[in-house]
Amino acid sequence: MTAPRFVRCPQCDRPVEWTATSRWRPFCSARCKTIDLGAWASESYRVPVVESDEADGIPDDESPGERDGGPSAR
Repeated sequence: MTAPRFVRCPQCDRPVEWTATSRWRPFCSARCKTIDLGAWASESYRVPVVESDEADGIPDDESPGERDGGPSAR
C-alpha cells in the first residue's frame, strides 16, 4: 500500500491528506472552504488584464485608411 499524498490547503496552507475520506479536500476544513467561496463571491480573485491600444487590431503606426485602401492610402 502506498503512503497517502498530502497537499497544502489553499486558504491556510495546512497539510491535507489527499484521500477519498478527506471531506473538504483540497481545503482542510469547512471554514477554509467557506472563506474561499466568499472570496470568489465578492470578486476578490481577479485575473489581471493588460489594456492595449491595439485592441482593435490596428497597429499604432498605421491609420485605418492605410490598412483598407481608403483615401489616406492614395
